Amino acid sequence: MADEIKSLDELNAAVSGSDLAVANDAPVHEQVRDELGRSYATGKRKDAVARVWIKPGSGKVTVNGKDQSEYFARPVLRLILRQPFQVTNVEGQFDVVATVKGGGLSGQAGAVKHGVSKALQLYDPSLRGALKAAGFLTRDSRVVERKKYGKAKARKSFQFSKR
Repeated sequence: MADEIKSLDELNAAVSGSDLAVANDAPVHEQVRDELGRSYATGKRKDAVARVWIKPGSGKVTVNGKDQSEYFARPVLRLILRQPFQVTNVEGQFDVVATVKGGGLSGQAGAVKHGVSKALQLYDPSLRGALKAAGFLTRDSRVVERKKYGKAKARKSFQFSKR
């Protein structure tokens, strides 16, 4: 009986020790901020790449040195930029500074949205669940299919002529 108690004590010591921590190795997300209190992330969509910095502020969004309404003239593109803030209920609480290169305006708006989502998650890890559930942390990998030889476009063939 004494042997059993001794082995139970050893078992409890092993369970409460570091062995359990190794077995329960779930990823812990930490805040990532620079010395100015900003979080940085890179967003991508099609051929566009956006470098995004967010910091607490009044909700001002600057893209390539211009205001968002000036750079993204279409309301749909500005709506895309607001989505991460609306999903996490932090609209108007962060200033965004982004530089975007490549692609067209639609791809650039998607790249900034992806970058903002990643930066929000780095700034406050508690927002990760809402952003992940909305699908904003996943990079949309769809790109334009390349043109093949012997074809007019990627898949379109030249008009068939019997004679």
